[in-house]
Amino acid sequence: MAKLERASFGSKLGVILATAGSAVGLGNVWRFPYMTGQNGGAVFILIYVGCVLLLGIPCMISEFIIGRRAQANTARAYRKIGGRNPLSLIGYMSVLTGFLITGYYAVVSGWCLEYIWASLIGRLNGGSPEFFTDYFTTFSQDPVKPIFWTFLVLLATFLIVEHGVRDGIEKASKLMMPTLFILLLVIVGASCMLPNAGKGIEFLFKPDWTMINGDVFLGALGQSFYSMSIAMGCICTYASYFSKHTNLTTSAVQIGIIDCVVAILAGLMIFPAAFSVGVNPDSGPSLIFITLPNVFQQAFATMPVVGYVISLLFYALLSMAALTSLISLHEVSTAFFHEEFRIPRKHAALIVTISCCVMGAFCSLSLGPSGQFLHVLGNTLFDVFDFVTGQIFLPIVGFLTCILIGWFVPHRLVHDEFTNSGTLRVTRLFHVYIFLIKYVCPICILWIFLHQLGLI
Repeated sequence: MAKLERASFGSKLGVILATAGSAVGLGNVWRFPYMTGQNGGAVFILIYVGCVLLLGIPCMISEFIIGRRAQANTARAYRKIGGRNPLSLIGYMSVLTGFLITGYYAVVSGWCLEYIWASLIGRLNGGSPEFFTDYFTTFSQDPVKPIFWTFLVLLATFLIVEHGVRDGIEKASKLMMPTLFILLLVIVGASCMLPNAGKGIEFLFKPDWTMINGDVFLGALGQSFYSMSIAMGCICTYASYFSKHTNLTTSAVQIGIIDCVVAILAGLMIFPAAFSVGVNPDSGPSLIFITLPNVFQQAFATMPVVGYVISLLFYALLSMAALTSLISLHEVSTAFFHEEFRIPRKHAALIVTISCCVMGAFCSLSLGPSGQFLHVLGNTLFDVFDFVTGQIFLPIVGFLTCILIGWFVPHRLVHDEFTNSGTLRVTRLFHVYIFLIKYVCPICILWIFLHQLGLI
């Protein structure tokens, strides 16, 4: 059989924006703000930034090393670098994790599209807090509407991924990531100019050291892992498209900085507005679909047109953040089918899209009264996918990746990739990286894993 020609990113900017787009998603814009609200604000942010440095960036570099060294999809990449070591099989688990996440993540991405449409036609104007709760509950349990939006967002993802790395993923990232930043800055500006917005800013940047406890540390550790797309196959797959001249450490640090900046901007977008109208900052996972429409309506009550525009821009931002991550998740499985079964990229992308449409439809139906047959041990299929991938698969893949790189892959091979074949003088930094990946990262990930299962 003829060898498949390997694609690659066309520019350094494309590398950074595409990989940052993978890391920047709903984890930053949705999960980070409510986690910050539940864990003391500024204290959580400081610990989170430290966790990105000590856990997120070293784990990202490890996936960079595996992907670029192998120049293959995630499953094959782990096989190549791990050889006959049984740990090399975790590449398949990483692909499966990304595949399953794509199925239910598309459902949440579809919700964002519904809220764009609802904002556009004014359906979210003039309601009470109870109205927004009822609206989300009714919509999410509808047997048709959420599935329509899920299919639509997966179609958009397919149309980007099928065009390949340079003409699809890279071009889309160069358009969407700057747009995402512009939308963020516009909404942050509007939110910070509201009356009493200073209280929200203070909450984000003035640490209350009495809030520090073990749960805050665990929350920050878990969030750093979640928000940087570690162990989903995305980072490893994108790294396989890097050139041999890409500085892996610099790229990981730049992406980590972008990840932190977007997360903090998301907090500045939400908390000044929430404090302005007296909404509790620890509203939890319901924040963006139930609490925030009410916040925007109250905050801009005297300027309804501005409130309408801000609400519309916010859900456009949310949809764009979701789409950039969905593209990278989709690419993990597309690259796997394309290379392992040697079928055209378009066919591989179509297989993934159809499969995820089916998964997404079942996950969505499980949330409604007609989906009782899709419950597992009393939990919806959506919750099962979320739990299995987020609390079991991700920590296991992350932990075993650290063990593989830190303890079994020859350090000369790791050093070769880390230093771009010795052209970069980063010997001391390499020793720090090896220490973190051998000892610190596995212990932290194991701690998170056991805590999530309620064992500690």
